[in-house]
Amino acid sequence: MHSPSCPAHPLSFHNPGGLYDPRPNGYSHVAIARLPARIVHIAGQGGEDAQGRLADGFDAQVRQALANLQTALHAADARPADVARLTALVVDHSQERLQAFSQALQALWGDAPTPACTLIPVPRLALDGMLFEIDATAYLPPEDAR
Repeated sequence: MHSPSCPAHPLSFHNPGGLYDPRPNGYSHVAIARLPARIVHIAGQGGEDAQGRLADGFDAQVRQALANLQTALHAADARPADVARLTALVVDHSQERLQAFSQALQALWGDAPTPACTLIPVPRLALDGMLFEIDATAYLPPEDAR
């Protein structure tokens, strides 16, 4: 069982026995949110910068999308450790792209427990040339507990 260090934090993460260890791929099997909590929904973040320019290549788009995710979390006074669930959309999914995405998640989360995550291969995303998109759901302690 993994939990963020703050005792008032509404999240805990689990990787039950009987399931393979997902940590090398950058996620946990189970995220539990204890309510009451503030729930933050982050819309799909892609590999475009603040001017709308799409980064070149999959790895660069993953890095930019995760930076965008951090910006959105920060705007909600949240951080990666507050994220319970991610959904990643990948165009032309491959083992190499999974590895690049997994490494980027591990770099962002560091030693903290990683959220539950679903990766969905897709034929296309919203913008021409867009190869990656990620959304998130975060849970924060109630305003009076933080």
